[in-house]
Amino acid sequence: MTKMAKANEIKREWVVLDAEGKTFGRLMTQVATLLRGKHRPDYTPHVDCGDFVVIVNASKVVFSGLKLEAKEYFTHSGYFGSTKSQTLQELLEKNPEKLFRLAARGMLPKTKLGRAMLKKLKVYAGAEHPHTAQVTK
Repeated sequence: MTKMAKANEIKREWVVLDAEGKTFGRLMTQVATLLRGKHRPDYTPHVDCGDFVVIVNASKVVFSGLKLEAKEYFTHSGYFGSTKSQTLQELLEKNPEKLFRLAARGMLPKTKLGRAMLKKLKVYAGAEHPHTAQVTK
C-alpha cells in the first residue's frame, strides 16, 4: 500500500545552499526539488511536503554563455507604454533576491500550493542570514 503524507505529519528541515560559484540553472533545479519535497520518500503531489531553503551569496552566482547581457526581464504595470525591461546583469546587481524568486516561481506549480512552497524560499545577497540555527551544506 502506498503511504500518503499528511500536512500535519510533515517534519520540515532547513537547507542552506551557498550560491557562490555555482551555475544558476542547476542550483535552481535543486532548489525547486527541495521546495516541492520530491527528494523525500513520502512525497505526495497534492501536499506541501518540501523543506525550507535558504540561499546565501546569491549575488555571486555564475551564468553560462552570454545570458548576462542577452537575457531580459520585462515588467508591465497595465498602463499603456509602461513596459520596462532589465538585463539579467542589472537585475543580478540590483536585486538578486527577485531573480531567484522569479526562477523558482517558474519551476513550481501555478496554484495555491505552489505559492505556499515559494514562501519557504529565503534568499540573501551576502553570506549572512538571520536563520542562525541552520548550518551551510
